Amino acid sequence: MKLSPRDAVGFLARPDPGVPAVLIYGADPMRVADRRQALLRAITGPAAEEEMRLTRISGAELRRDAPILMDAIKARGFFPGPRAVFLDDASDGLSDVLSHALAAWEPGDAQLVATAGALAAGSKLRKLFEGDRRARALAVYDDPMDRAEIEAALRAEGLTPPPDASEALSALAQVLEPGDFRQTLTRIALYKLNDPAPLTPAEVAELAPQSFEAAVDDMLDAVAEGQSARIAPLQTRLAAQGVGPVTLCIGLIRHFRMLHALACDPQGPQQAVQALRPPVFGPRRDRLLRHSRKWTRERLEKALLELVETDMALRSTTRAPLQPLMERALIRLAMMGTQRR
Repeated sequence: MKLSPRDAVGFLARPDPGVPAVLIYGADPMRVADRRQALLRAITGPAAEEEMRLTRISGAELRRDAPILMDAIKARGFFPGPRAVFLDDASDGLSDVLSHALAAWEPGDAQLVATAGALAAGSKLRKLFEGDRRARALAVYDDPMDRAEIEAALRAEGLTPPPDASEALSALAQVLEPGDFRQTLTRIALYKLNDPAPLTPAEVAELAPQSFEAAVDDMLDAVAEGQSARIAPLQTRLAAQGVGPVTLCIGLIRHFRMLHALACDPQGPQQAVQALRPPVFGPRRDRLLRHSRKWTRERLEKALLELVETDMALRSTTRAPLQPLMERALIRLAMMGTQRR
């Protein structure tokens, strides 16, 4: 039976002990592993490894020795509590073995959690789990975590979903991989340990991972806001992180092209930003709208011309040092941003 993304949150938090097996599949191994870890934790509890109530089997092992799956499902442990079998890297070639395990499963047996990569609609493995009324099949897509998934992840870390910081966490989930986002939630949980005060958006921003993208965003702010004094230190910081002048110039061109698209839209920037593809969320969306209020279409076209010429110079055979060449262009853009409308 198919498990919809809406129902998946509740099922992963409180799995039905009468479900003999669950297939979790998707193109992103990190997202699949995240769902699998949550499900196994909910089935067996945190002490399953120490109490030998969790058996791990790889797809390669099962292909060599098919009976080990039924042995693991039917085995009785030394410690009380629910048991689970985790099958990694399942494939269509194991469909017959899994079909036999599903048919032989009885209440009290270990629950099977199988993971696989991307599976086509005609996959034998998908048809097996989707066609069995007792089993569950969960497709994991590349969509960012939604509000319900974020709240479930917060509760798993022992945190109460904060009303004031929910939007900040949702925006952060749009730009981070699930594994990185989980690590961030763990960091937040450690930071808020024994702190009764609700989590704030400022704390989310402080605890979020800092990468070269954050420094590029700082440079975009400095240029668009006309803060020329910040340009040299930010460029030094980006260079230390391995961001070259060409990469920086491409990022600026992309940003100013989006600003130009907002300026040309007859509905206005507020409506136009919702039509951008790929969509822009959270702080990046706020930054675009803030910059769009400072730059006219004519000045944006001049800025794009300046950036394209700089990009051509950076890629040419010039012997001029590239960092100063980029810095001068950034300063010219920042000065352009201070001009009166």
